[in-house]
Amino acid sequence: MVNFEKSIPAGIDLVDAILKLKREKNAVILAHYYQEEEIQDIADFIGDSLELARAAQKSTADRILFAGVHFMAEGAKILNPSRKVLLPDLRAGCSLSDSCPPAKFAKFRETHPDHFVVTYINCSAAIKAQSDVICTSSNAVKIVKRVLAEFGQDKPILFAPDRNLGAWVAKEVGREMTLWQGACIVHETFSERRLIELKVQNPDAEIIAHPECEPSLLSKADYIGSTSALLNHVIQSPTKKFIVATEEGILHQMRKRAPEKELIPAPPNNSNCSCNECPFMKLNTLEKIYAALLNDGPEVTVPAEIAEKALKPLQRMLDWSV
Repeated sequence: MVNFEKSIPAGIDLVDAILKLKREKNAVILAHYYQEEEIQDIADFIGDSLELARAAQKSTADRILFAGVHFMAEGAKILNPSRKVLLPDLRAGCSLSDSCPPAKFAKFRETHPDHFVVTYINCSAAIKAQSDVICTSSNAVKIVKRVLAEFGQDKPILFAPDRNLGAWVAKEVGREMTLWQGACIVHETFSERRLIELKVQNPDAEIIAHPECEPSLLSKADYIGSTSALLNHVIQSPTKKFIVATEEGILHQMRKRAPEKELIPAPPNNSNCSCNECPFMKLNTLEKIYAALLNDGPEVTVPAEIAEKALKPLQRMLDWSV
C-alpha cells in the first residue's frame, strides 16, 4: 500500500494546508460522528449515515473526501459516479460489513426467494446490489413500515446485516423478520454489568443507546436511537447527565452543542478501557486527509454493474425518507 503520508512536509500546519487544498481542488469533506475531534472540526458536513448519504447526493464538488469507512465512500461514489471519491485510508473497513460476505448472502437470499430485502447501509456495495431497499438506523423503522404499506402487511422481510438493529426494528414495528446474524464489534462489546454499576453510581443519569447494541443492554436504556437521534436527545432533554452507549466520537458534538450536560461513555467489557472506539473509524487522521487531497488518492471506485444495481435500493431509501 502506498504511504501517502510521506508527502507531508515537516512542520506544516495541517489544518491550514487541508483547507487550502480543499479550495484549490474543489473538494468537500464529509465526516461521520465517529471521527476524531480534529477531523470533525474541519469537515464541511458532519452526520450519521443517512445525513451523509444525503450530503453526498447533493454534492457539487469535484472531489468528495469521506472521513469515515469504506462502505460510506462506496455509497458516495454510487450516488456520484462522475466525481472522484477519496478515502484517507483504504483499510478503514467495518466489522459489520465484513460479517456479511456477498457470496454467502446470495445463498441466504436464495433460501428466502419471496422475502423483501431491507439492508442496513453498513454493508458493502455488493450487498446493496442484492437488496430491495437500504435503510439506516435513523429511518429503519420508517422504511420497514413503508415496505409493509407498499407490499402488504404479510410481506416477509429479510433484514441484514445487523441482527441487533433488526431485532429492535422488529419489536418497534410489531412483526417478525428474518435476520442475517451480523453485528458491530463496537456496539456488541458494551458491558452490561459495568453499565449497571455506572447507573448505580449515577442514579440521576439517563442511559441512551444505539440500536446496534445487544438486546440485553437495550433493555436497560431509557432512550434508544440512531447517532443523530442520540445527539438531538441530549440537546433537547431536560436531563443533565447521560450514560452514552455508542461509539465515543459522538461525545464531541454532544459537548459542543450541549456544554452544560454531563456525558459518561458506557464502558466496554475490557476493564482497562473507559470507552468504546471503532478501530476502523480511527484509522483516518489529519495527516492522511492532507495526503489524500494532495495526491488525489486513495480513490474508492465501484464496478459499474454493481453500482448500477446498488443505486436503485439506495435511491429508494432516499425517496422514502423525504
